[in-house]
Amino acid sequence: MAEAPEHRTLFYGDCLSWMADWPDACVDLIYLDPPFNSNANYNILFGEGNGRPAQVRGFEDTWRWDDAAIERSLRLEGAAGHPAHRAAVALKSLLGPSGMLAYATYMAERLAEMRRILKPTGAIYLHCDDTAVGYLDPVMSSLFGRQNRMNLLTWRRSTRHSDARRFGRVLDYILFYRRSEEWEWNGEEARSALERGPEGDLEEGPTDHIESPTGFTNYSARRGEYLGFPTQKPVGLLEQLIRPASRAGDLVLDPFCGCGTTIMAAENLNRRWTGIDISVTALDLVIERRLKPKQIKARIAGIPIALPEARRLARDDPFAFEAWAVMRIAGMAANERQRGDGGIDGRGMLSERARDHASRLVLAQVAGGRFSLSKFREFLAVLEREDAACGVYITLDRAASPSARREAAEKGTLRVGASEFPRVQLWSIAEHFQGRQPELPVLNDPYTGAPAQLTMVRAETP
Repeated sequence: MAEAPEHRTLFYGDCLSWMADWPDACVDLIYLDPPFNSNANYNILFGEGNGRPAQVRGFEDTWRWDDAAIERSLRLEGAAGHPAHRAAVALKSLLGPSGMLAYATYMAERLAEMRRILKPTGAIYLHCDDTAVGYLDPVMSSLFGRQNRMNLLTWRRSTRHSDARRFGRVLDYILFYRRSEEWEWNGEEARSALERGPEGDLEEGPTDHIESPTGFTNYSARRGEYLGFPTQKPVGLLEQLIRPASRAGDLVLDPFCGCGTTIMAAENLNRRWTGIDISVTALDLVIERRLKPKQIKARIAGIPIALPEARRLARDDPFAFEAWAVMRIAGMAANERQRGDGGIDGRGMLSERARDHASRLVLAQVAGGRFSLSKFREFLAVLEREDAACGVYITLDRAASPSARREAAEKGTLRVGASEFPRVQLWSIAEHFQGRQPELPVLNDPYTGAPAQLTMVRAETP
């Protein structure tokens, strides 16, 4: 029998797959801030290597009418009983084969699952921008019923998205729907939100406008909140939304949880929470920057906690494995590009420049299959091409090749402070699970620029 998600659980993977395993009516409130169809790639900047910005892969926000989109659209069109069937047919008639149709059907499929797992007393917030709101609102009305549309809220950012060809955009939109007429507005919590200020001006009862000054260029009360994650929202905004739409002890789900803003707002308000994200970068941020400083332990599902699970991830999702493996090393961040990456899967920056090398760049490459000496030699060439200070070649099992270890040793050492470190190292995920890390100088944290102290995301069960 399917089980409801537990409090303080983070799920790695596609929210559609995880939600499909959950029972009906198991969640009290959903907030989602999914990737918008803004035709832009968002990246987290964490420093420079050889004068060029180095980008951390956050998520790719580009939608194309590809084979996956065609298959999804046909599947929804052919399933007359699917809750998203009517919306899919109408959208195809309106949009035709396009990136927007690919995005809208992707969202429709997932929103249908969210409707199923919401309790009759539940509600849902969908955060989007002006490129998508006109298409997502009809999808929501088709799934939840127009009579259950409570509001179209607007959130005014303190910074605008500039465009030389039109007026700058400063508003986001939040679609607010209840699951059924059994939902009740929590007026007491709404009044409490008003009294707390200065996060906005919510009136008692649902309102059509949230004007929050808590943007990331103007948040003195929450200084230090910004984590560098693309499209990050203020915790105060989420607290405003969660308070009147739920009660203490309710279960709040964020199916695109990103860096964990919803999670922290729910925690602050004594709600139970669970989150899903398809990015290991995002889950690393939630654990290291949100939960660990507050000594909150979370259960992590879908991320390897033993070598057999790592092998399975490498087999089933090689790109996810690459990102996860790189980020087992404190201070390393997964490369943005995973196809045509030039032999680089991860980057980091030394906190202190080496005495004998001008560059502070650290590179990593991941081999998810059998060890290949020729691939390792290609990585050695990449280190020289990029003029990197040092590098780590990551394998699943410990590489036993004497030739590889000899050639790594021939690259010499790196002197930082009073210590020497191998310039090139072979390191394995098997060693990670044995508690052994590469011998590296201290690297900068890729999100804050401060010296990194701990290995990113360790799967823990409280």
